[in-house]
Amino acid sequence: MKEKFYITTPIYYPSSKLTIGNCYTTIIADTIARFKKKQGKDVFYMTGTDEHGQKIFEAAKKSGKDVKQHLDDIVLDTQNLWKMLNVNYDKFIRTTDNDHVLAVKKIFNKLYEKGYIYKSTYKGLYCLPCESFWTQSQLIDGKCPDCGREVHEQEEEAYFFKLSEFSNKLLKLYKDNPEFLLPSSRVNEMVNNFIKPGLEDLCVSRTSVKWGISVDFDQKHTIYVWIDALSNYITGLGYLSENDSMFKKYWPADLHLIGKDIVRFHAIIWPAILMALDLPLPKQIFGHGWLLLGGDKLSKSKKLNTVECTDPRILVPRYSADAVRYYLLREIPFGSDGNYSTEAFLNRYNSDLCNNFGNLVSRTFSMLKKYFNLIIPEAKQYGENEIALQNKALKEKENVIKYMEVYDVSKAITSIFNIFSEANTYIQLAQPWAVAKDENRQDELKAILRTLLECIRLGSEFLEPFMPEKAQKVLNALGIKNSEFEGLDNFTNLKSGQKVEDISILFPRLDVEKEINELAELC
Repeated sequence: MKEKFYITTPIYYPSSKLTIGNCYTTIIADTIARFKKKQGKDVFYMTGTDEHGQKIFEAAKKSGKDVKQHLDDIVLDTQNLWKMLNVNYDKFIRTTDNDHVLAVKKIFNKLYEKGYIYKSTYKGLYCLPCESFWTQSQLIDGKCPDCGREVHEQEEEAYFFKLSEFSNKLLKLYKDNPEFLLPSSRVNEMVNNFIKPGLEDLCVSRTSVKWGISVDFDQKHTIYVWIDALSNYITGLGYLSENDSMFKKYWPADLHLIGKDIVRFHAIIWPAILMALDLPLPKQIFGHGWLLLGGDKLSKSKKLNTVECTDPRILVPRYSADAVRYYLLREIPFGSDGNYSTEAFLNRYNSDLCNNFGNLVSRTFSMLKKYFNLIIPEAKQYGENEIALQNKALKEKENVIKYMEVYDVSKAITSIFNIFSEANTYIQLAQPWAVAKDENRQDELKAILRTLLECIRLGSEFLEPFMPEKAQKVLNALGIKNSEFEGLDNFTNLKSGQKVEDISILFPRLDVEKEINELAELC
């Protein structure tokens, strides 16, 4: 039986169309899921949308549409965006799905029956855009600590979850499981900013919000986001449904991948809810950094400098999904913030995709066509330069595996491209065009081309989870059909005597200045 691996993204709030900043989490999760599948694991990857709350209702009213139609249009755009970016999820959950709605009602009832939910009155400082209550001490310069907007005093009847009872259990969780929340700096933030100052009971219903899931036994109350949205990770597997086989198979999650702005919800509120339900906790939560534009978080609401193009719907058709995926995975140190600019994106495209990977494939296939009619040669013996390159490639392969174990996708994809860089350097050293002129050095020429082809094959096998379209194109040309990593510790995977397919240019070189000007008009 295959080892299971369950990975999730947060479910996105479809108040408006997603930006390239929202794509970051989903592309990382897709890369990790694909990598685990190629390692032979039974992977389940879930993403989706959080579709309740006052913001959604207000946005729909502003658009002049029925709330569900407003949501359906945005969700369709989101799903089309994931398809465009080659995101291969196993389930897309919507919190308006009937099975989710029924399960959330049961979860609320169960928590109430177990004594963890009670009715009271809430009076506090409320941020409408974030749909969050805050205490005076939590505000920053008198404004919402999450979005920086104005807050307003509000009072209403509500149900509360006894979050205050879980302080010690959460502290013990972090202490006993140092890998539960990463990077470790996030743990310090949770402990010092939230738990030690004292956790307050959590408002988990609203009477002023009508667009949501009603409380079964008190219909004027709508179940708040904490229970509604966070529960998707288990309701999407069939928790408390008639068919809970998926839940039994895949829970607990191996990885909740989230942005650092929602760590508090996932590392404090979500574990407390699971503890109250007597359910196992997720194995790991990783709060990655933000994609920044001009030093600020790149969000759906941010007004962008018109010079910068951040719309993947424009970038992908023009430069490919792989180019967008590569930039996000390579440029942003995992766990830290990273910057986005159109110029940096285009320069990465030229330097890494065109000059490095694309150039290596193009040169090697051209030489194979010229010298061997696209037939893979058999190498009788390798020289010390070929052996040195092979050893470097295999070392980088081990680095890729090592980095992916800790989800450091930026270092992993850098190691893959190191294989291509080493191969390009080796071409200049080996000078196969000079070797080809000497009839007595044909065996040497075969060893050179064979080594280059195997480096391309090895690098492309590991590149496929990161850049599935172009990597698969190369592998198909080489006749590689493996769905999992196997036989990757040698340079004899390619079949001698097999004719490979000719391959077109993978990444045409760009005129960066021209592209920037044209994108400024398009965006």
